[in-house]
Amino acid sequence: MVHNALATAARDVPDGVEERIPKAIIGPHAGYVYSGSVAASAYVRVVPGRRTIERVVLIGPAHRVALDSVAVSSVDAFATPLGELAVDTDGRQAVLSCPKVVIDDRAHTKEHSLEVHLPFIQEVLGDVAVLPLVVGRMPTTAVADVLEAVWGGPETLVVASTDLSHYLDYATATALDRETAEAIVACYPESVGLDRACGVYAVRGLLAAARQHRLEVEMVDLRNSGDAAGGRESVVGYGSFVLR
Repeated sequence: MVHNALATAARDVPDGVEERIPKAIIGPHAGYVYSGSVAASAYVRVVPGRRTIERVVLIGPAHRVALDSVAVSSVDAFATPLGELAVDTDGRQAVLSCPKVVIDDRAHTKEHSLEVHLPFIQEVLGDVAVLPLVVGRMPTTAVADVLEAVWGGPETLVVASTDLSHYLDYATATALDRETAEAIVACYPESVGLDRACGVYAVRGLLAAARQHRLEVEMVDLRNSGDAAGGRESVVGYGSFVLR
């Protein structure tokens, strides 16, 4: 499914699109049948970085454990059906020097927001290290500071994982997600509302870091579950964005 989604997304990239390697992307984390094609539309823009990117800093929300911190895992690798991805232990030590960053394996054990991205990373970038960070209720500047500790150069890609609106009717979700996408493209962290994206704290932190580094944000896809599978009475929104 990941391979096919990427192949389809590659065909849909407009001619003449900038091939400069992104510094960061934002993408969804629902089941692949719902949001896989939206995630692929961001990851396909990362393909030119396959020989350059050595580390992926992966940040997303805590769905199952209440956190007021950023949680790293103590493990040395994350496993998927495509094999293992080594955890960047140097990066882990670097972020642990930041306030409110803790080792908490509970936050990672059943957290899908990060794990669904791993096969995309493996397919697009191959054997790279990852630094999975589960972000709880944290101030925007604090999350940005954590990212700054591992920002690095061209060898580091940042991936923020988030879905958008949840369980609204199709028309309402489409309108609200468009507003959220406009805030993300404008790089206005605080304009991404708490009820507009489940990964709001991770996204806000990335946008604050992006402003500091003067990155530009491009929206590459914006859909919802009603466009992919299921009915339109209650949908979940998905967007993908590229930051250069």
